[in-house]
Amino acid sequence: MNAREKEIIAGVRDELEKNSDEKTRESTSRFFKEEVRFHGVKAATVVKIAKQYFKEVKPLGKKRVFSLCEELFKTGYGEESWVAANWAHWMQDDFEPADFEVFEAWVNRYISNWASCDTLCNHAVGSFIVKYPEYLERLKDWTASPNRWVKRAAAVSLIVPARGGEFLADIFEIADLLLLDKDDLVQKGYGWMLKEASRRHQQEVFEYVLERKRTMPRTALRYAIEKMPPEMRKEAMAR
Repeated sequence: MNAREKEIIAGVRDELEKNSDEKTRESTSRFFKEEVRFHGVKAATVVKIAKQYFKEVKPLGKKRVFSLCEELFKTGYGEESWVAANWAHWMQDDFEPADFEVFEAWVNRYISNWASCDTLCNHAVGSFIVKYPEYLERLKDWTASPNRWVKRAAAVSLIVPARGGEFLADIFEIADLLLLDKDDLVQKGYGWMLKEASRRHQQEVFEYVLERKRTMPRTALRYAIEKMPPEMRKEAMAR
């Protein structure tokens, strides 16, 4: 990093520290089973800080912005990863195919909790997949990873496209690949993906769940049917 870039990163961290408090840190940490690191800054404030400094980093170009994102990811602080994830997403107009390798490396190296996973993958990775749907096959490969966050990422990267009715066949394929995973955060991830798909494809998702309800973990099933009418939920939950 050059002097200006170091100054930007220092400024972000200084703003996060100035807006942190112990109460927020403690309340945020309660949402995680694993050990997490947080400054203790409210989510809306983190987004505000990210927007403030994005005005300075965007003119540097995508390559430098991604380099700064990596500097923020490296610390392991949740809020710094959220700033990085937002910056990456806001560069979506400049995405190119090689960026998949960057996102894949970030998920493998730096993502260590569901919040950072979802913040990066819902938006930056999801937007990339919409722009380059041929990379859906690479996304499916993530389901075979030994890393729980990479597996969750395979599903939650399709949350926004699923909400818009896109990629239904691929969503079902990813759900099948993760169907029997024993990790509850992976189950919640693909269950959430199915729930979002049900907004536009309720009957198809309902039939998918009915066909697999005897093997699908109950955690995933409950997530998948959450937006369905009571009679559908009742039928899906019946043994």
